[in-house]
Amino acid sequence: MHRWRATEPFRLQRLEKINAEPDNREALEAQHGQMWSTDELTRDFEVLGFLAPYVIVRRRSDGRKGSLEFQHRPRFYFGFRLD
Repeated sequence: MHRWRATEPFRLQRLEKINAEPDNREALEAQHGQMWSTDELTRDFEVLGFLAPYVIVRRRSDGRKGSLEFQHRPRFYFGFRLD
């Protein structure tokens, strides 16, 4: 069994939860801290891959890899975690 298959149910549940009732930027910032729009994301990070609701990135300021979550509409990225 591929490792990603073991996490697929969790990923799909998280995707559904994040997008069931999308929040505005202020609500997401209150819940998760710093937020990024798409323009802000590309300014601060190099995007390495997507698998909704996650995006793998490299932070431009120091080259460190990590991940973010995102909601579709409105599109905001949040919850940066270093790998």
